[in-house]
Amino acid sequence: MAVNPLDPANIVAAWQQDRWSDRGARGLLTAVSFDTGHTWNRVAPLVARCDGGNVANGADYERASDPWLSFAGDGSAYLLSLSFSGAPLVSGSSSAMLVVRSSDGGMSWGPPATLISDNASASNDKGAIAADATDPHHVYAVWDRFTANNSGPTYFARTIDSGVSWEPARAIYDPGVGNQTVGNIPLSLPGGTLLVVFTEFDAVPGGTSATLKVINSGDRGLTWSPPTTIAAEQSAGTRDPVTGTLVRDGADLPSAAVDHSGSIYVVWQTSALTGGQSDAIALSRSMDAGLTWTMPTRVSSDLSVSAFIPNVHVRDDGRIGVSYYDLRYNQPASGKFQADYWLATSLDGATWTDVHVSGPFLLGGAPFAEGLFLGDYQALSSSGSEFLPLFVTSGADTANRTDVHVAFAP
Repeated sequence: MAVNPLDPANIVAAWQQDRWSDRGARGLLTAVSFDTGHTWNRVAPLVARCDGGNVANGADYERASDPWLSFAGDGSAYLLSLSFSGAPLVSGSSSAMLVVRSSDGGMSWGPPATLISDNASASNDKGAIAADATDPHHVYAVWDRFTANNSGPTYFARTIDSGVSWEPARAIYDPGVGNQTVGNIPLSLPGGTLLVVFTEFDAVPGGTSATLKVINSGDRGLTWSPPTTIAAEQSAGTRDPVTGTLVRDGADLPSAAVDHSGSIYVVWQTSALTGGQSDAIALSRSMDAGLTWTMPTRVSSDLSVSAFIPNVHVRDDGRIGVSYYDLRYNQPASGKFQADYWLATSLDGATWTDVHVSGPFLLGGAPFAEGLFLGDYQALSSSGSEFLPLFVTSGADTANRTDVHVAFAP
C-alpha cells in the first residue's frame, strides 16, 4: 500500500488475486481510494495473461506475484510485479520483473516496462520498489535473482526520468556461490543516501544461517558499500500448536521504514527474545544511514505465543507503528486455529502500546501454499494522524478463503 504525498486521501493498495497453491497468482489487482481508504475502486494492471498480457504488450506470463507500490514526490505511482511462467529453473520457464506507472493516482496503469526477463537459467523473486525521497525522477527497484550455478545476488534497476526508461538491471551485492539474499527492500533517505535491507542466507556446516544486512549508496545507486550486519534473524517459525500444521509466515522477510529525520527502522520475527521457544517481533534502529544499529528490542507484547509477519511505518508526527499477527487469543481446546491482528505504537521505540485491529479469525481456514498462507507480506502506512494497516484474514468459506482489509487506527 502507498499514500500519495501530494494528496494524503489518495491511497493505492495491491494484492495477489486468485492465488495458486504452488506459486504465484493468476494476476494482481490494485484498488484506489480518494477518501482516505473508506471507499475503493479496483483496477487490474497489465502484468500477466489474466489481465490481457501477451507477447506484443510485454505481459505474456502465466502468473504474477509479490506486488510492491511506491508514490514519487510528483504524485506518480509505481507498481512492481514478479511475473512468470512455469516452475523456477525448469526448462521452458521464464520470470521477469515488470513495472507499471500511474499518473492519475492509481485510477489507471500504463504499459509494463520490463526490468529483467530470464529463461530457465535464472529465477527472479521478491522484488520491492521505492521512489527517491528528494528527486521524483529517480525510482529504484531491487529483487533477488537465483541462478542455476547456485548463487543468489541482489539485483537493482533504476529510472532517472520518471519511468520513461530504465537502466539495465545489474547485481549490486553477491554473497557468493551457495549463498543468497532475499527480501530486499530499497530505502531512500531524506539526505539522498539509498539503502537496501535484506536477509542473507549463508551455507554453514549442518545447515544455513540467516542474517539481516544492509548496503548503502551515496550516489543514488551507482556504487554500493560492503554489507553491514543488523542482527541474526533466528526465526523459529509458526505452527498450529495442536496439529503442528505450518504457517507460511514470511519468517525470512524483514520490514523497513524511514522517518523524516532519516532514522531507519527494521523489524522481523525472531526466537532470540524467547530463548528459541517461539517467534516475537523485534526492532532495530539506525540513526547514521545504516552504519550502526541498536540492539534488537521487543515489540510484540505476549512472548508466550508466536507473533509473525511484522510491518513497520513511521507517521509524520514521529510515532512508530508495527503491525503483526499473533496467537494470544487462540484457544486450542476449541478445535479452531485462530489468530488476531495487532498494531503496536511507540514514540521512543522502547515502550509499546497494543491496539487490537482484527480477530480472532480462523487461520486454520487459510489456503495451504507451503503452509497456511495469508501472504508473505502485509502493509502499513498512514494518513494524517491515523495508521492504515492493510492485511488479510481467512475464514471457513472454502469458496472464498481470504479477504483483504484496511483498518484505521490512531
